[in-house]
Amino acid sequence: MSKVDVVIGCFYGDEGKGKVIDYLAGDADIAVRATGGDNAGHTIEVNGVKYAMRLIPSGILSGHTIGVIGNGVVMNPAVLLKEIENLKEHGYDIDNHLKISDKTHVILPYHRLLDRALEKARKASKIGTTGRGIGPAYCDKYERAGLRVEDLYADHFKSRLEELVESRKALVKFYDPEDTTVDEELDFEKIYQTYSEYAEQLKPFVCDTVTYLHKALEADKKVIVEGAQATLLDIDFGSYPFVTSSNPTIGGIITGTGLSASDIGNVYGIIKAYSSRVGEGPFVTELLDATGDRIRELGHEYGTVSGRPRRCGWLDLVTLKYAKRLNGLTGISVNHLDTIGKFDKIKVCVAYDCNGVQTEDFSTNLKFLENSKPVYKEFDGNFGDLSGCKTFEDLPENAKAYINFIEEYIKTPVKFIGTGAGREAMIVR
Repeated sequence: MSKVDVVIGCFYGDEGKGKVIDYLAGDADIAVRATGGDNAGHTIEVNGVKYAMRLIPSGILSGHTIGVIGNGVVMNPAVLLKEIENLKEHGYDIDNHLKISDKTHVILPYHRLLDRALEKARKASKIGTTGRGIGPAYCDKYERAGLRVEDLYADHFKSRLEELVESRKALVKFYDPEDTTVDEELDFEKIYQTYSEYAEQLKPFVCDTVTYLHKALEADKKVIVEGAQATLLDIDFGSYPFVTSSNPTIGGIITGTGLSASDIGNVYGIIKAYSSRVGEGPFVTELLDATGDRIRELGHEYGTVSGRPRRCGWLDLVTLKYAKRLNGLTGISVNHLDTIGKFDKIKVCVAYDCNGVQTEDFSTNLKFLENSKPVYKEFDGNFGDLSGCKTFEDLPENAKAYINFIEEYIKTPVKFIGTGAGREAMIVR
């Protein structure tokens, strides 16, 4: 019986998880997405074509890997169908390589309107949501008022949808009484017709993915799980309330797929050789200066889904240690080594100084994070051109020292090193 390899972001997302997933999918039978919605995205380039995968597991791009959308995902059918269409146009046999959990929750138009209205009502306290309805969809899930994929085919679908549309319409008007588009955008008959059509188009892909995955493991198939977003955006373990609405950590991988703890094999934590964040919230190593701007431009740091410029700063090993503890990391991937190597001097955060007290232990307490200043260790940069480096031994000494220090601090091996943007620009150890 095989074990499942998991890929998890360690910081605030956008770490380059897709690159490691792409490598692991080379001989994987199944790739699974466990959490989040189309607010997350992996970008992978295949044969000169860039694919921004928002819902379908990016492992499917191998051409032989079956993609599974797990029960922990909240799914916007319109976005999913566009992804399916795009992949088909590029020659992918999606009809035989995609499965959707019958327990996956569905995003409806009122979720997006609620997202927008709630963010507007927060005023100065906004959390930086992408406005795609992810949070309200998870709220409905935990309020036991959500619609799952299987409900699209149930006898009660029409009556249940009408009840939800009317109740959510009232909520949107309550939170944003100035919105004059609500009645038009939440027209029940139009929504029912549209989602009935979605249901028909998606029906061939829907199945009991829990049973499917366990039978695959019993048949010794290779399964990988693609984490969406990252550890510090976790609803429980991130910098609350500046977090997402699900659990992108290892616990969410289990509950979002139906796999058990004993099914998990390697857990790979993905980081960049520096740090970045999109949206609001604390960020201890953020650089609000020319250095931060230069990291952003060199690393092309703009969100896959949102297009927003990312906030940038030096690598934070205090955070990485926290991510290791939470997720049980067995290996680390360091991306953008070539980017950070363009600096003469590189800094790495090895501790926090909170009101004169140094600690290497992370906390999500906002007051602690606001009062913490990074304690840095400095390294020599100028790594030069890394494009010809195929092994760790090929790297220049300064680059090796940087990687070795990360391993020593975290006490976890660096298994993957990203040396460029292409899918082949990665050292595997």
